[in-house]
Amino acid sequence: MISPQATTIEYSAAEGANVYESGPIQVRNAQIVANEDGSEGNFVAALINDTDDSHTLNIEFGEGGPTLEVRVPARTTVSPGSDEDEPILVEDLDALPGTDIETFFQSGDSQGELAYIPVLDGTLDYLAPLAP
Repeated sequence: MISPQATTIEYSAAEGANVYESGPIQVRNAQIVANEDGSEGNFVAALINDTDDSHTLNIEFGEGGPTLEVRVPARTTVSPGSDEDEPILVEDLDALPGTDIETFFQSGDSQGELAYIPVLDGTLDYLAPLAP
């Protein structure tokens, strides 16, 4: 009766990480599918903008590492790595497969959120097409 309910604990049920406080852009299942030495990788995620305005999601991989800006139109989901959207190549990554990379996500007027996203490789069949 006093045990916490496991079903009320939020977690990412897939390989990637969810980022909840990045601003108006919601980040779901964020991950990197990297090459063998971790020097470059493809950013894969679902970026959801359920507002009436377009927003830019700013992403920084590691402290002082490579950065990305992804524009997400109003009332749209952009899914780098899906059938509709190509993955986004991140060069100079310096993150080996099997590790997590500290990543900062920020959009709109929010302060953003620091998250750790997994770095995977193309060993598994469904990830192979996403590897650089």
